[in-house]
Amino acid sequence: MGVRVLVVDDSVVIRRLVVQALEANPEIEIVGTAANGAIALTKYDQLKPDAITMDIEMPEMNGVEAVRALRKRGVRVPIIMFSTLTARGATATLDALAAGATDYVTKPANVGSVQAALAQVGEQLGPKLLALAGRGPVRRAAAAAPAFAPSRPGAPTTSLRPGVGHKAPSGPAPVAPTHPVRAVVVGSSTGGPEALSHVLRGLTSPLPVPVLITQHMPPLFTAQLAHRLDRLGPSTVVEAEHGQRVVPGTVYIAPGDTHMEIAGRPGAPTIAITHGDPVNFCRPSVDVMFRSAVAHYGGELLAVVLTGMGSDGRTGAGQVVTAGGTVIAQDEQTSVVWGMPGAVVGAGLAHKTLPLAEVASSIAGRVARTDYYRTGGRS
Repeated sequence: MGVRVLVVDDSVVIRRLVVQALEANPEIEIVGTAANGAIALTKYDQLKPDAITMDIEMPEMNGVEAVRALRKRGVRVPIIMFSTLTARGATATLDALAAGATDYVTKPANVGSVQAALAQVGEQLGPKLLALAGRGPVRRAAAAAPAFAPSRPGAPTTSLRPGVGHKAPSGPAPVAPTHPVRAVVVGSSTGGPEALSHVLRGLTSPLPVPVLITQHMPPLFTAQLAHRLDRLGPSTVVEAEHGQRVVPGTVYIAPGDTHMEIAGRPGAPTIAITHGDPVNFCRPSVDVMFRSAVAHYGGELLAVVLTGMGSDGRTGAGQVVTAGGTVIAQDEQTSVVWGMPGAVVGAGLAHKTLPLAEVASSIAGRVARTDYYRTGGRS
């Protein structure tokens, strides 16, 4: 039996497009459609689908309201938002992730033909549905926790998503280095906004080193992500700009559809925003950022790989380890998709494999143990 999907969109044209694109995949079954969020609630109760695709702007009850209502009812199936590639769409998508949506894809724009639109929707949406519903090559974790909701006193900081599915093979962990850390580099994808919010909110003070993050996201979305993450913790979070100085205490988010690299002379790192070919089908690419960080910092580097589909970051993590740096991977239990961190663990490259709740303290502890800045070092 295929993954049973409910398609929610107020546009008849878009509903037909999504249905046609997904029905081309023999592993996906469309069990129903709905024209707004209120109808979707009723249809969910009737059909009990394995996953939902959800439009954002709809009459009577929009997508964000529908996600919030479904999660309040205890519905734990993956919900993938279908978003427009606009600033407003980015804001609404991040609102939906905060309400408990699992992931998102962007609607086709300027593709030139119906067939091209069908292909784009099928290529983006199909693999995510299969992976998040536990039928793809990587497993999912089902429940939803708000991505940008403030912590409540006494509330657990770990992800609320219980893990299910297979365990990826893991190789032996390398021996953890003890030399200084001069920069932290983080890679994430599916589920990343929530994971990043937990990590940055978990830091009690700005780190005495810079943090560089590559999150797989399109343009406009990364600026909104940086703005929201900036409000969560003590660190300053910005969307990176070409030529910008890399300084301690600041978190730099790679802009969508560009690679972020570290350039500049030794001791004076700067951001380089480049438009090279996608790597691992990704731009921005975690591997590109990790590689450039190794070139600048050598082994005085801490790399963190969080939840995400695919294996972007595995090659770069290997370069970090070879140079003498430290690698932390998020564990399967708290990952939305254990693709990227699972690839790192499976290759035997992770010094630590941690639940999300422990990642922030581990980063802070690893940086603090070096005593680098207390002994007069400089970035």
